[in-house]
Amino acid sequence: MKNSAVRNMVLSAMFLALSFVLPFFTGQIQQIGSMLLPMHIPIILCSLFCSKQYGFLVGLIAPVMRSAIFHMPPMYPTAIAMSVKLAVMGFLVGFIYERMKKQNITSLYISLISSILISRIFWAIAMCILLGTGEDGFTLSMFFTMAFVKAFPGIILQLVLVPAIIYLRDSRIKLNMR
Repeated sequence: MKNSAVRNMVLSAMFLALSFVLPFFTGQIQQIGSMLLPMHIPIILCSLFCSKQYGFLVGLIAPVMRSAIFHMPPMYPTAIAMSVKLAVMGFLVGFIYERMKKQNITSLYISLISSILISRIFWAIAMCILLGTGEDGFTLSMFFTMAFVKAFPGIILQLVLVPAIIYLRDSRIKLNMR
């Protein structure tokens, strides 16, 4: 038990570090970062490799901490709202996946797609609280554009990369058991 707690803390620290480093590959160009969503993948993997609690904490901490250190993303409203979205995503992907009867590719996609959709609703609520609503605030048009249209490449990347990594992890575990 003690070894698994240490393992999870070390892996969570690694995923937190990845959430700091991966956005540098987008060249610090905010438009590319908002399209590829480089902070999301480490949070999702943290939840699947460690647990929903670790995914939640890393998702909550990563955007705000990265904003405080590197000033990217901007703290208000972006990092704060991202923190809500990634915390919810980090929790939900692990929560839904562990509740499935069979943990296979179908259940992984169900947990990924569900967490992606629900976390964006929480993000929209956070943006409404931070910016208000109406013409001068956060609008429904802004929600759909930012949450789905601009983020479409990143969502596809998550739906391709995360299952591939989980498959590699699981096949490696099966090989070691023989």
